[in-house]
Amino acid sequence: MLSRRMSTAAAAEGIHAAIAQFVADAARIEQGGGPSGIERQHRHGRMTARERIGALLDPGTHFLECGLFAAWNMYREYGGAPAAGVVTGIGTVEGRQAMVVANDATVKAGAFFPMTCKKIIRAQVIAERARLPLVYLVDSAGVFLPLQEDVFPDTDDFGRIFRNNAVISAAGIPQYAAIMGNCVAGGGYLPVLCDTLLMTEGSGLYLAGPALVKAAIGQDVSSEDLGGAQMHAQVSGTIDFREKDDPACLARLRSLMRASRAAPRVPQPPEAPAAPARDPADALAVFRDRPGEQYDMSELLACVVDGGSMDEYRAEYGRSLVCAYARIGGFPVGIVANQKKLTQKKMAGGRAGPSVASNMPAVIYDDSADKAARFIMDCNQRRIPLLFVHDTTGFMVGRDSEQGGIIRAGAKMVNAMSNCVVPKVVLVLGGSFGAGNYAMCGRAFDPLLTLAWPGARCSVMGAAQAASTLLQIDLAARERKGEKVDEAMRAQLLKAITASYSEQQDIRYGASRGWVDRIIEPARTREELAFALALAHMAPMDAPLRTGVIQT
Repeated sequence: MLSRRMSTAAAAEGIHAAIAQFVADAARIEQGGGPSGIERQHRHGRMTARERIGALLDPGTHFLECGLFAAWNMYREYGGAPAAGVVTGIGTVEGRQAMVVANDATVKAGAFFPMTCKKIIRAQVIAERARLPLVYLVDSAGVFLPLQEDVFPDTDDFGRIFRNNAVISAAGIPQYAAIMGNCVAGGGYLPVLCDTLLMTEGSGLYLAGPALVKAAIGQDVSSEDLGGAQMHAQVSGTIDFREKDDPACLARLRSLMRASRAAPRVPQPPEAPAAPARDPADALAVFRDRPGEQYDMSELLACVVDGGSMDEYRAEYGRSLVCAYARIGGFPVGIVANQKKLTQKKMAGGRAGPSVASNMPAVIYDDSADKAARFIMDCNQRRIPLLFVHDTTGFMVGRDSEQGGIIRAGAKMVNAMSNCVVPKVVLVLGGSFGAGNYAMCGRAFDPLLTLAWPGARCSVMGAAQAASTLLQIDLAARERKGEKVDEAMRAQLLKAITASYSEQQDIRYGASRGWVDRIIEPARTREELAFALALAHMAPMDAPLRTGVIQT
C-alpha cells in the first residue's frame, strides 16, 4: 500500500510539474516581443495585438487561442518569434463566433516567419470548416526576408493565405480586415482580398514603400500619398472605412459584425448540460503517466462527460478501446478512447469453449480496431461529432496479432476515420505513438481541433525504444568505419540520443510546428471540450459517408 501511495504521488508530481512549466511558458510567450516592443507600439499610438483582441471581443467571454506555442524554441539565431508573431483564436463578437487573426507587431514588426504562414493557414482551415467569420487585424512588415525561401512559394506558405482568402469569400464566409499599422508588399493582398476593409489613419498600405519606390523608379513620394488611409479612402477607393485610431476601428468592426446575418450566433446545446458524475478535478487523480502504471479510461471520462449521458458501445468486446455515446456540456459526442488498463479478451475456441487472453494497456488490438471502425461509421450515420482521446503506444504486434488480421482491422479503422463527414476533435492525454496516432485521428487526418495536456508525448515510438534503435544504427556505422566504441562512449551516445529524441516527442515540440492547436490545463478539460463541440456543432454535416473499398 505504501509503495502504491508513493507511486501515485510521483505520478502526480510529474503531471503537476508539467502543468507549472506550461503555465510559465505560456505567460512568457504572451509577452510577445517584451516590454520594449510593447512600449514601441504604444509610442506610435497603437494597441498591441492582444489589447486589440481584448477590445474587439465581448466582455467576459472566453478566447480560445490557437497556436500559442507556434515557433516555440524555433528561429533562435534570429532572436526567436514568440507565437510565430501572430495571435489567432476563436472569440465572441456581438454574440457571434469569429476567428480572429492579429499580427503581433512587437515581434519583428509583425514579419511573417514560416510558422506564421502555417499558423494563419490553420486558422483559416478551422474557420472554413466551422463556417466562422474571419477578422484580420493587420499590422505587419511583410515577409521575414532572411527566411524568404521558406515563406514565399509553397502550398503552405504566404501565397496560400491569399488563395484561402479568395476561396473562403467564394464560400460565403464573411472576412473583415482592419489595417492598423504596416501592410506592405505582397501582404497587402490579404486585406484587399477580404469582403470588408477598414484602415486607421497613420497606417500604410502599398506594394512598395517610399524608399523602394525611389530606388526602383526614382519617384519621391510621401507615405500618405503612396498608401495612406486618406488616399485609399478618397483616391484609390480601396478601403471601405477610414477610422481615426485603433479604438474607433475596433468599434466599427463590432458594429459591422452585429449587422451581419451571415455570422452565426454562439450555438446553444441541444440538451441541458449536466454536471459530470465525478468532480472534473479528479481527472488528475485518475490519470497515470509513469511507465508501467495503469488507469481506467472510463473513470477519467466520468470526470468530463455529462453525468448519466454515457452509453458505452460493445463494452465487453474489443476492450482496449472505449467507444461511447455521451454528451459534454449538453452537446452530443461519440468518444473513441484508448484504455490504459489491463483488460481481458475472449477468443473463439474448440470443444473446450472460448479461451481468454490479456490485452496490454494503451495498445490497440484487432478486435478493438474493428469495433471502433463500426462505431465511427455509426456516429457518421447519426451525425454525431467524434472525440478521440489519445493515450496509446500503438497497434499490437507479434505472430498472434498479425495472424488475427491487425493490419486489416487497423486499415478499416483508419478508412472509416479518414472519411468522416462529421467533425473530429482530438485530446492527447499521455502518449500518442506510431500508427496509433494515425488511427486516433492524428494531425494528418483533418481534426477540427487538436488539444493536449502538458507533458503529453507524440512521436513514431517512445524515447527509450527509439534511442536504442538509433544507437544500434550509429554503432553499426561507426564499426564500418573501423571506430572502436567502449562502454563509456556507448553510454554517452545513448544519453545524447535519448535527450534529443525526448525533446522531439515533447508535446511543446509538436505544438511549435503546428501539430497541436492548444495545450490546455487538465482542470479545464471539460470546459475546453464543450467549447470545441459547440464549434463542431456549427460545421456542415450533410455530406453522405463514403468509405470506398473497406477491409472486412
